[in-house]
Amino acid sequence: MTAMPTPYGDTEALEHCRIETAPEVPTAVVRQQDFPMYDMASLMDGTFTHLAEALAGAAIAPIGPALALHHRQPVSTADCEVGFPVGRVLEGEIELPSGYVVTGSVLPGGRVARISHRGAYGGLAEAWGAFTEEIGEAGEQMIFPFWEFYVTMPGPDVNPATLRTDLVSLLEPREG
Repeated sequence: MTAMPTPYGDTEALEHCRIETAPEVPTAVVRQQDFPMYDMASLMDGTFTHLAEALAGAAIAPIGPALALHHRQPVSTADCEVGFPVGRVLEGEIELPSGYVVTGSVLPGGRVARISHRGAYGGLAEAWGAFTEEIGEAGEQMIFPFWEFYVTMPGPDVNPATLRTDLVSLLEPREG
């Protein structure tokens, strides 16, 4: 199995904001425009329940944890991509049993800021706020998109306090 390229794939959580250069990474995702935030759990469940098996049928393997990429700040709705980083580009489309359609996309390459959040998903908004503040204090400017890697797979036997979600934001390019 191919592994996530550097700087992704850390085995340990990142306690502080780290700024690095990242390559483009192919993804296989379900894209949604103006998706209601109150229904995000159904999008995640309807995608992640079936996606790994569907990709295996297309001879494509995930190379990293599940992800959600946002093209704008979600408020009541989101423009997002939900899926997995993959070892090669997905050609065509795959329809999931949930009715969602999977297509190929990429995580953008460039300068990124990264940090890890430990805890329940309910704490992600606060974690993003602190991350945004740390990026600003470093003299950096976030740009879209931004994304989350769900490093710890949730489940009925998983303590929410032990969940690890890596937060990533593309940064404004620097000249020179």
